[in-house]
Amino acid sequence: MNRRTFALAPLALLALSAPAMAEKLSLNTLSSYLNSLTTAQAEFTQINADGTISTGNIYIKRPLRARFEYNPPENTLVLAATGQLAIFDSKSNTGPEQYPLARTPLNLILAQNVDLGRAGMVVGHDYDGTATTVTAQDPEHPEYGNIQLMFTSNPTELRQWIITDDTGQQTTTVLGELKKGGQMSDRLFSIVQEVDKRKR
Repeated sequence: MNRRTFALAPLALLALSAPAMAEKLSLNTLSSYLNSLTTAQAEFTQINADGTISTGNIYIKRPLRARFEYNPPENTLVLAATGQLAIFDSKSNTGPEQYPLARTPLNLILAQNVDLGRAGMVVGHDYDGTATTVTAQDPEHPEYGNIQLMFTSNPTELRQWIITDDTGQQTTTVLGELKKGGQMSDRLFSIVQEVDKRKR
């Protein structure tokens, strides 16, 4: 499996049990919702590009911080912080693989200010009678890939996403119940401290 694709997925399989929505959610509503997610955590199920399934827990502290802890047998850890996306493989002692967060679609929802109304950012905005789906990309760098976000309403809730990376591979992440609010230590998202801990 492409390790980079494996890492980019983290934020989509939940059976959508919410009541049917009355109408498509507006981009302004969805932008406000994403900007209101200061801290959040949830279990997730991930469908990888090769068809395998992974599970784990996600922690989000906006802006620009996220932690994806994968359950065994993967035991992989992915951290987004300080402008980097770091992939820690439990089988490797050479340190994490790192990529600029800005070059990944995940950056679009972790940004300081999410503005889905920005020109060229949203390339798809659909409603299937149950959920609103928005496909977003970096308007200045569409070659970085895109993220397809699925929301239900009453109340507005992020349910899953599909990331298409710069190689065209797709990974789906389905969120369990999203627990919003609460305090999270910055240490939870520190790439440097995680590197130090693994050297001991």
